[in-house]
Amino acid sequence: MKLIRTALFMAFSLHTAFAAEFQLTSQDIQANAPMTQKQEFNGFGCSGANISPQLSWKNAPAGTKSFAITVFDPDAPTGSGWWHWNVVNIPAQVQSIASGAVPAGALETRTDFGQSGYGGACPPVGDKAHRYIYTVWALDTEKLPVDANASGALVGFMLNQHQLAKAQLTATYQRSK
Repeated sequence: MKLIRTALFMAFSLHTAFAAEFQLTSQDIQANAPMTQKQEFNGFGCSGANISPQLSWKNAPAGTKSFAITVFDPDAPTGSGWWHWNVVNIPAQVQSIASGAVPAGALETRTDFGQSGYGGACPPVGDKAHRYIYTVWALDTEKLPVDANASGALVGFMLNQHQLAKAQLTATYQRSK
């Protein structure tokens, strides 16, 4: 009987661990699928609407004091990728953001477009489809010690120093003209 109870406890524990995985979803973008012109940048030769997608996350780990969102293109022809969006200091009670919105109290930092705010997809014309990695970070601090001028590299360093968990959703985008 003790062996059965132990086996049931272990099975329940494993199920709970998998059920509680930190997850990121979106109503606007799908994993491994092309984004629309709604998420394309408006500038640098691109003519999209430059609207950030709706994002929702769940099952953040215990001890989460804030969240951050980053969007990174590892396929940009720079040798170091391209930061499209960095949002930090999102209050711990926030579980989603609407399309085109930033939660109250959050801070957007500088992207590789040279300014803060969402910078949509804008791969070179004729280049292969680029991957856009949307990441929500669960952090062990309420505020990161950065300001709006912080680079993507500095924000990334701080996020990795305070990360409890992260959830990702990768979408793609390609321009033919």
